[in-house]
Amino acid sequence: MHMPPKVKTTKDEILKAALGIVRKGGAQALNARALADALGCSTQPVFSNYPGMDELRADVERAAYELYREYLSSGAKRSDVPKYKAFGLAYIEFAKEEPELFRLLFMCDRSGGKKEEDTETLDRMADIISSAVGISREEAYVFHLEMWIYVHGIASMIATSYLEWDEAFISRALSDAYAGLKLHYTEKYGSEKSNEPS
Repeated sequence: MHMPPKVKTTKDEILKAALGIVRKGGAQALNARALADALGCSTQPVFSNYPGMDELRADVERAAYELYREYLSSGAKRSDVPKYKAFGLAYIEFAKEEPELFRLLFMCDRSGGKKEEDTETLDRMADIISSAVGISREEAYVFHLEMWIYVHGIASMIATSYLEWDEAFISRALSDAYAGLKLHYTEKYGSEKSNEPS
């Protein structure tokens, strides 16, 4: 009797299934057995495509980060809010719509040195603030870090269901924080410039 050929499980299918498991149950839900169940196969195809779960977890993290970048890219196209604010809103939206992926990327222990450095985005934010506020790029970088503490706090509270704010209130809160920082920086550095000897 002729047996039908075995259906080969691809690396891409494994990654999609793994990402789906993490999206639903968090990073701790991802293991070989759960993955095999989601794929409807044994664990053998998983380990023939990945030497171990650590490699798969690294790919899941990269895929999650790509999804996050899509949120930022989509936010950058908004015309109803200033560009800098759009990035903050996109970060918070990602936390709201993908709480487990947000936790995976931004609420886990990074003490082992595995940090996601996005210097391109940091540079872009510093340029936007420097131009909008009229401060040096170095000060704009610090401004951004101070603002991002606030944005990350809101996103973290939403990702953990501590807050359930709508976008209108979040937008207002971000505007208030930005206005306060802008006033601080323009008064501080404006008065320093006016006191400089001519």
